[in-house]
Amino acid sequence: MKAELRAKEYFDDRATREMAEHLKGAKRSYKETLAYACRILAMTGQEAGLAGQISFRSERPNAYWTLRFGLGFDEATPDDFIEVDRDLNTLTGEGMANPATRFHLWVYDARPDVKSLIHTHSPWASALAAARQPLVIAQMDMTPLHDDCAFLGEWPGVPIADQEGVLISEALGRKRAIILAHHGYLTAGVSIEEATYLSVYLERAARMQIRAQAFGPLTPVDDALAKEAHDYLLKPSIVGATFDYWCRQTHSAGPAAK
Repeated sequence: MKAELRAKEYFDDRATREMAEHLKGAKRSYKETLAYACRILAMTGQEAGLAGQISFRSERPNAYWTLRFGLGFDEATPDDFIEVDRDLNTLTGEGMANPATRFHLWVYDARPDVKSLIHTHSPWASALAAARQPLVIAQMDMTPLHDDCAFLGEWPGVPIADQEGVLISEALGRKRAIILAHHGYLTAGVSIEEATYLSVYLERAARMQIRAQAFGPLTPVDDALAKEAHDYLLKPSIVGATFDYWCRQTHSAGPAAK
């Protein structure tokens, strides 16, 4: 007798409950999490000299935490993060912010839901940016970015002033990521972990797109199926467990949490 096929919702609900039970996640301070995020970006080939940026919204209004300028992602430790105000004056810690993080202010203003931003000039996403190509969601591992990756077709120049923040925040809109033509990318997460997860998957997606184009035009994943995969792969339990795994991978690169 053939067994009755159960609806996918049944399995989704069950997986969600079990992941919430079993994938508890490691406990870290936000500075430790920021340091691990930097190490993960370096480990996945996303360092860009001093151009890479990461920030985390402060509990203090109109302020955020960021890696002090002069350090690469691979060097970051919890003690290397400073809190700065709207004019990039250092409030807590020593050192200065990367002047190009000024545009982060505009994204935080426009998006109360966003707690962390990552911007870098990673090799594959920057190749798409150089070619002025938006992301095409053509494979399952790309679906965390489905209908969630904007595209800014014109480069506003080095983002050290206010105008660039207006352009980038408006182009990002309500999405979690954006490819910046002639530049790089930005991810916007509800947590440091989510921003990092999106960054790693965006770089992978860009690499996949460029490689797959050698075989001809790409066929986007069906919208309904891509949305289903997007929502599933962005479950907080999956994002957190993946981040924890990447943290364990970085241990050979140095004591990011010490």
